[in-house]
Amino acid sequence: MIESLRNIWNMHDLRKRILFTLGILAVYRVGAFIPTPGINTEALQQIFDRSRGTVLGFLDLFSGGNFGNFTIFALGITPYITASIILQLMTVVWPYLERLSKEGELGRKKITQYTRYLTVILSVVQSFGIASFLQGMPAEAGSQVVLNPGFGFVFMTMLTQTTGTAFIMWLGERITERGIGNGMSLIIFAGIVSGLPSAGHEIFTRLVQQQWSPLFVMLLLSIMVVVVGFIVLVERAQRRIPVQYAKRVVGRRVMGGQSTHLPLKVNVGGVIPVIFASSILTFPQTFGLMFEDSRFFRSLTEALGFGEPLYNLLFVTFIIFFCYFYTSIVFNPAEVAGNMRKYGGFIPGIRPGRATAEYIETILTRITFAGAIYLALIAVIPEFMITGFHIHHLPWVGGYFEGLPNWILNGMGVQFYFGGTSLLIVVGVAMDTVQQIEAQLVMRHYDGFLGPRGRRIRGRRM
Repeated sequence: MIESLRNIWNMHDLRKRILFTLGILAVYRVGAFIPTPGINTEALQQIFDRSRGTVLGFLDLFSGGNFGNFTIFALGITPYITASIILQLMTVVWPYLERLSKEGELGRKKITQYTRYLTVILSVVQSFGIASFLQGMPAEAGSQVVLNPGFGFVFMTMLTQTTGTAFIMWLGERITERGIGNGMSLIIFAGIVSGLPSAGHEIFTRLVQQQWSPLFVMLLLSIMVVVVGFIVLVERAQRRIPVQYAKRVVGRRVMGGQSTHLPLKVNVGGVIPVIFASSILTFPQTFGLMFEDSRFFRSLTEALGFGEPLYNLLFVTFIIFFCYFYTSIVFNPAEVAGNMRKYGGFIPGIRPGRATAEYIETILTRITFAGAIYLALIAVIPEFMITGFHIHHLPWVGGYFEGLPNWILNGMGVQFYFGGTSLLIVVGVAMDTVQQIEAQLVMRHYDGFLGPRGRRIRGRRM
């Protein structure tokens, strides 16, 4: 490990990329200490301390604590993620965007430009809803959350938050171009990791104050270790399809004839489906903040609260949908089968061409379903620990579940966002970053980051 770190430091280009990435992340974290003008941060923080098990706590997680303190980066990267979802969905149904996606680098740049415009529009809408919501908040301990309510505050909030989101988007793109890649993922990663020390401090405080027993803390840490191990195991899991290449005579040389395999990852989409599903479910909450006096939106917001049956159903459904949707975008069985046939490859027992594509698609469909169930299982763990599953709120049949233990219906008493989704992002991005650094080392004839003899991490698609 020490030798690998020394090799990284001796490589000028890689050292420059890593330092540039760390510098950009430091700039992002500085924004976590710049509050939005006109906000009483102490009163707002007291409200968020009581809302950690709700959608507000979830948004605070993805913004790295910026939403709870309502800093200039309070919206975080969420509008950009939502804009990316909308553009990718429209690529399937709008022929113009479909043509752009097939035009190579020029088409991708055009779609990226549209994503930026849509990000700004969504930021304006969300910041207006949040500003309206904050103005309507009751006084906390005799102090108003908004110091000077009115049009000036709403306009300033919209301007500040939209500019902050655009700046974060620019930072992520700079990391992708000049850093070590995956800029948006690293932005989310930095936000989550920044909250881990406070989470650890809260565990220690509750243990010292005897609010939690040592046995419960050990159980909590054991769950975290098991979840991390499970994430690493599935992220590295592959379904290997054997591929045989026929012998070809080129001039006086005999080429081909070797056996290899086509690796299909169990979780092709990585953490993207979870982030997409979470972003989609924040839309009703945003409209609920904008139209708080509406009985319909108020009922919808309550039905889509953390732990509610409708929220769980939609969350799992969206995760499964986006797993298949994202896999269909990044992996084309027909194209793989065509390339395989072009170079004389075939799957033993399967005819080349269309039959091979159908065979690959069948296997991919099955393992994608397994990957989707894995993501859904990992994603609901923190929700269960925080709020439980409110199945006793089901209409007509909810009364039959009221006799279940309280830790099932109302959670395990964990007051901070701690569990599957955050660990999935942290572990996944860390594995992918290590793989990219390792690829740079191997390309320059150094041993991998984790040493020789094949002990290298297989990355995952982000």
